[in-house]
Amino acid sequence: MMTIERARADKRFGQNYLHDRRVVDRIIRAIAPREGDCIVEIGPGEGALTGALIDSGATVTAIELDERLLLGLQARFADRFTLLHQDALRVDLDALARNGDRIRLVGNLPYNISTPLLFHVLRFAHRIDDMHFMLQKEVVDRMGADVGSKQYGRLTVALAAHTAVEPLFDVAPGSFRPAPKVTSTVVRLRPRPPKPRLLAPQALDRLLRAGFSQRRKTLANALSGVCPKTLLSDCGIDPRARAETVTPAAWIGLANALGTPAASEDLERPATSGTIGKS
Repeated sequence: MMTIERARADKRFGQNYLHDRRVVDRIIRAIAPREGDCIVEIGPGEGALTGALIDSGATVTAIELDERLLLGLQARFADRFTLLHQDALRVDLDALARNGDRIRLVGNLPYNISTPLLFHVLRFAHRIDDMHFMLQKEVVDRMGADVGSKQYGRLTVALAAHTAVEPLFDVAPGSFRPAPKVTSTVVRLRPRPPKPRLLAPQALDRLLRAGFSQRRKTLANALSGVCPKTLLSDCGIDPRARAETVTPAAWIGLANALGTPAASEDLERPATSGTIGKS
């Protein structure tokens, strides 16, 4: 049997390899992979989860950026799975769905790209059945944060607009090699239609970027140039409020209103009166 030397974790990829068998088993039970499932694993690393996913009878595609790990993964699992040497931030998940099937996403996500990767996969929510990720606990706290809390932000609202967030359990640093300095959390995301229905996703993204990039400012100031002040009041949002006090449903309602032609015209129309002064 071929012996594959373990690759040293590379800080460039934010790598921490899961080695605790009990944690692996607990994650697999949470995923509950089934024969016929179309599973995409992001960052298989040394294959701690990959083997169990394959053994379930699921069709597994693993996406790994670190070329040092490819030989070991191919040696262990050969033609039992599909291994893609790609950057998960650039993968077209639509192309990985078999015959238009919905896919299930799994991954011990690298800490250094976890937030941008979540925003990337949200673009394919219509193709995804569920997601099971292991992330830094601090990130999971932000994912499901309560309105008005310090953790509540752009990521919280963007996820709420597309998914239900369910933290499952924490994982101690000692379960990894090398041990990170933070606790990790396994979380389940289930795509769902937002309430109200999101009709203008691009408008929502613009609003969230502007609103949460200047959290100390009132919405009237933070969204200046992005959203007419009168539209805030029309949507029942206090222009003097701050971004973290606005519920996901209210953000969606504002985005939908902003996405209408009339709102766009109001935004582009120059002011004809008023006094120019310091803000």
